Amino acid sequence: MRASPPGLRALLGVALICGGILGFLPVLGFWLIPLGVAVLAIDLKALWRWLRGR
Repeated sequence: MRASPPGLRALLGVALICGGILGFLPVLGFWLIPLGVAVLAIDLKALWRWLRGR
């Protein structure tokens, strides 16, 4: 299985958080906010490591 690119995961995380903000709608829920934060947290460690390496 190939890993997805970090930019795609970040975009997915932001989309999940935005979907969680609309949690009052029937299909979307407030549970999307912590899920989006968890997806974004995967890339934050790699981002900080890249910035410190420069």
